[in-house]
Amino acid sequence: MAEQKQMWLDGEWCDAASGEVSEIFDPSDSSVMCTVPRAGAIDVERAVSASRLALQSKDWSLMDPAQRGRILQKMAAATYAAAKQLAALESQNNGKTFREALGEIRYAAWTLEYFAGWADKVEGNTIPTPGNRLNYTLRQPLGVTAHIVPWNFPLQLAIRSIAPALAAGCTAIVKPASLTPVSLLEWCNVIQECGLPSGVLQVITGPGGEIGDALAGSSGVDGIVLTGGVPTGKAVMKKAAENLIPVALELGGKGCNVVFADANLKYCAKAVCFGIYMNAGQMCWAGSRLLVHEDVVDELLNLISEEVGKWKVGPGMAEGVRIGSMVSKDHRQSVLDMLQQGLEQGGELILGGNALDGELGGGAFMEPTIVKGVGVDDLLFKEELFGPVLAVSTFSDEKEALQMANATEFGLLNGIWTQNLGLAHRMARDIQSGMISINEYPITFPQTPFTGWKSSGIGVEQSAEAMKFYTRLKNVNVNLG
Repeated sequence: MAEQKQMWLDGEWCDAASGEVSEIFDPSDSSVMCTVPRAGAIDVERAVSASRLALQSKDWSLMDPAQRGRILQKMAAATYAAAKQLAALESQNNGKTFREALGEIRYAAWTLEYFAGWADKVEGNTIPTPGNRLNYTLRQPLGVTAHIVPWNFPLQLAIRSIAPALAAGCTAIVKPASLTPVSLLEWCNVIQECGLPSGVLQVITGPGGEIGDALAGSSGVDGIVLTGGVPTGKAVMKKAAENLIPVALELGGKGCNVVFADANLKYCAKAVCFGIYMNAGQMCWAGSRLLVHEDVVDELLNLISEEVGKWKVGPGMAEGVRIGSMVSKDHRQSVLDMLQQGLEQGGELILGGNALDGELGGGAFMEPTIVKGVGVDDLLFKEELFGPVLAVSTFSDEKEALQMANATEFGLLNGIWTQNLGLAHRMARDIQSGMISINEYPITFPQTPFTGWKSSGIGVEQSAEAMKFYTRLKNVNVNLG
């Protein structure tokens, strides 16, 4: 029988109130890894009640902020120490390569370190006012926060929002994706001795439609953070509106690399591969569109094809693998179906395009894929496939390149490739996107804002800006008499 894991609620490991469980699979061979509790509404109520009690006890929200920071530093150290163990679980549960997973876990530990430093730097201001008065502002914890985490970066994206929430003095209820809860549950075990008071951090497992909906609609929750698709983001926002609570939404993307004729094509080719084939393309910030000046398109595509030809596809824990399994066969099929619909509209398939069976038939593997000659009105240009599919289009001048870059509902991360400083900064200014990267792709740091425009989201993850979401602003006026 598969190992039966428990969830972390109210300071203890426990099963769902119903006793029901869900099977968790290794997508590289479809085997059952373990089972986890299939929580329901009763479990959500328990989690919210415990989180509210932990907030009201003041043991965390009124703790010396420097001490909160020290606890976060301990959590970071514990995460670094267990990085290989956590990465192995991440690879097994998600399908990604061990190499990618290890980098993500270490990035998550770095994020904890960064926000540990913010714990004692949440400051207010004094405001000049007329008369004999003192006027000042306070920033106080937002309160109980609910974190709905996606399956593509299960632990990294959980910690990305947990870290600033805890640094601000909030409590956190975290709902991992139904497909990939294992690494987050194990991380809770790893940080057990770091000093978090009971109820400050909880992890609840179960179906997203039920648990996420209940958290988003709970009157005991003060703020919601979601990373996911646009339809889910809209649904969560509607629920949050019922209680007038703030949301931070990091949603989809259809990022592009805009490559001008003077770009360093060899370096660009490697970055393009990294930006679309890492994590088997299952990334909101993937560079899934390649916009290339017509004079260099053939040279660049040859370099990309040569580079990705070195990227071995296989089980994430296998030696030398660069592209792991997709998260499930169902998801792989949805990507293949959208690819086929796109090809029917036009474009030339010049690489890949198929599921990988044979020796890899037990898993959800797919060939890295390139489609050339994609039009701006085509599905492959507009829609987020969330898989290893690169759509290539050409432009003739700067004006056309800018129009094409902005011809999508999304605006998360876009890249610009040129040696012309003025051109690079004009494009960075005018592309409708929350993040721009010039001459490398993709790139981010805990101290830099991760934010989307248009349908890519609302609010900011990472950086000092994230702390604003997890704190409420209060104004105090004092008549000095």
